Amino acid sequence: MSEPITLNVGGKLYTTSLSTLTSFPDSMLGAMFSGKIPTKKDSQGNCFIDRDGKIFRYILNFLRTSHLDLPEDFQEMGLLRREVDFYQIQPLIEALQEKEVELSKAEKNAMLNITLDQKTQTVHFTVREAPQIYSLSSSYMEVFSARIFSTSCLFLKLLGSKLYYCFNGNLSSISSYLQDPNHLTLDWVASVEGLPEEEYTRQNLKRLWVVPDNKQINSFQVFVEEVLKIAMSDGFCIDSSHPHTSDFMNNKIIRLIRYK
Repeated sequence: MSEPITLNVGGKLYTTSLSTLTSFPDSMLGAMFSGKIPTKKDSQGNCFIDRDGKIFRYILNFLRTSHLDLPEDFQEMGLLRREVDFYQIQPLIEALQEKEVELSKAEKNAMLNITLDQKTQTVHFTVREAPQIYSLSSSYMEVFSARIFSTSCLFLKLLGSKLYYCFNGNLSSISSYLQDPNHLTLDWVASVEGLPEEEYTRQNLKRLWVVPDNKQINSFQVFVEEVLKIAMSDGFCIDSSHPHTSDFMNNKIIRLIRYK
């Protein structure tokens, strides 16, 4: 047994062991307490982590038991998801996703409605042909928008854990864009051949990916396929009475329902 370590997490003290904190070496805690990332100290000499102290209880218990145990009336899934994302404990991330699926299936009847829009716009960019030679180029870009409403806020959180924006060279979960628990709006572009990577950042253009398949969504057909896959795994089925067949086939409106 290693010597006890006291942590100050957002003002709340926890005592554990070094072996527990480093049980997942690739996590943020593993990096902090193996010396890869410097740690801060409070005035009492305790290791200080500026994160939510109350939620850390569930993080630490997972390190000890490899089980995510939450009270039946737990109401802070959004906060827990953000904390889990910070600590980057991959088995805990997977356990939380399974828990959200479990909770989603426990909900009563639900409806999911998605309205899609697509347009083409011209994007202008410069191409460096030589150290001191630049040329102006332009190309057509597909721009997509999806307005999503669901009576199941847990399903939208599940969807948010599967879809990621690619921006400035990084992937970020769309969960962070979920301001309303029942509504989500996605805006993204398809990749453009020849467009330099830095231009996506400069022109504030986000691309959309689905994980863990690491598949880029470059068309509405792929988007619809991925959303249907996620929704049907969560118990939804296509509403045969709405929308009109032509709208569904043209990827304009998707409506799914779930009965319990």
